[in-house]
Amino acid sequence: MPRDVQVFVIDDDEAVRRSICWLIESVDHPAKEYSSAVEFFANLPDANCCGCIVTDVRMPGMSGIDLLEELANRGSNLPVVIITAHGDVQMAVEAMRLGALDFVEKPFEEKNLLEVVERALLESERRHQTLSVNADVRKRFETLTPREREVLEMILAGQPNRRVAKKLEISEKTVEAHRAHIMEKIGVDSFAELVTKAVQTGFQREDPKNA
Repeated sequence: MPRDVQVFVIDDDEAVRRSICWLIESVDHPAKEYSSAVEFFANLPDANCCGCIVTDVRMPGMSGIDLLEELANRGSNLPVVIITAHGDVQMAVEAMRLGALDFVEKPFEEKNLLEVVERALLESERRHQTLSVNADVRKRFETLTPREREVLEMILAGQPNRRVAKKLEISEKTVEAHRAHIMEKIGVDSFAELVTKAVQTGFQREDPKNA
C-alpha cells in the first residue's frame, strides 16, 4: 500500500466522523475529516492521490449522492464507501449506480467497516496503477508519426490493408510495414491488444467517412 494513502471521512455529525477517523487510524491509515461535502471539495486533494472516501449518504446541503455525481464530473478515481441509516436501501442502490464501491449500514460493526475500507484502498491502488500504465501507453501513442496515426485510424475504423493502401496511395507492403512499426512502438503482439490499448487510452480515430 502506498505511503501517501489517505482516508477522507465526510459526515456532518462530529462525533460519528471522529469515531470513524479514530477507528481507521487504529489500523495505521491516516484519516482526514470533513464536516460536509462542500468543505471536502474546497480542500480537494491531488486527483492522483491514493485513498478512499467514507461518507454519510444523508447530509445537509450536498448529500452523499450529490458528492458522487460531483466526483464523476471532476473525473476523480477515489473509491467511495457510503454509510447509510437503516431504511436507506433505495439511496444505497442509487449510490452504487453512481459508482460507490460499497455501502455500510448504521449501526455498523467496526470490523465490517474496516474490511470495506481496506477493500476500497486496494481498489484505489489498482486504479492508480492502471492510470500509470495508461499514461505510459498514451506516451507511446504520441510517438507515432503522422502517417502511422493515419494508418492506425483507418485500421481502427475497420478498413483492410488493401483499402488503406488505395486511399493513401501507397503499397500494401508499406501499410503492413507501418502496422508492424505501430505495434512495435505500442509494445503489443496482436491487433486485438492494439485495439484494447487504443480504447483504454482514449486514442481518437477519425470518422471512417473522413479517412
